[in-house]
Amino acid sequence: ERPIAELLAKCHPLGKFEGMSAVALASSPEELYHTVLVESPVGKYFSKRCFQYADMTEEHLEVIRNLLYKAYLEDFFDFCMNEVGGTTGESMRVILEFEADRRSINITLNALDSELTKDDVRKMYPDFGLLYPFGQSAMDDVTNRDMFPNLLHTVLKDYQPILEQVNPNEEGAIDEAFTRDEIELHKQSF
Repeated sequence: ERPIAELLAKCHPLGKFEGMSAVALASSPEELYHTVLVESPVGKYFSKRCFQYADMTEEHLEVIRNLLYKAYLEDFFDFCMNEVGGTTGESMRVILEFEADRRSINITLNALDSELTKDDVRKMYPDFGLLYPFGQSAMDDVTNRDMFPNLLHTVLKDYQPILEQVNPNEEGAIDEAFTRDEIELHKQSF
């Protein structure tokens, strides 16, 4: 629990805003959390939907980041499908489903080396994509990276051309392969 003035001094200049001085009136980090995050336009992501103030510990930062990104992706997907629609909505559907699946795969692999429970991992998976829900369930059974290639011919068959070219044990290889494919998806959307 650091003093508010110390936290404000560490704010990036791009994150500063006109009413920032009112933040200094907060008497605790918890009050600051409620004033700045919960009661702001992005507050829905910092409410019970993703996490509570008590969850904001250094050990949980990566989980919080993934939960926030999941909520953002789901809202953006919903917006594209229900409000945008048409050719743009269809193009965005393909790109967002790809991103949702990439995140599910990365979350699965990164969780193997962590103390996260299967329930913790499932909470971070986006609720859409080609892998939702059956592929995500199948990835629950992966307990080490050597098991991952076995999924290429079943639930990950849509991503087999990307994943069969990389070693899942090589740091960053899967993300790099997905990034190359994502670039192609973006090119096709024009």
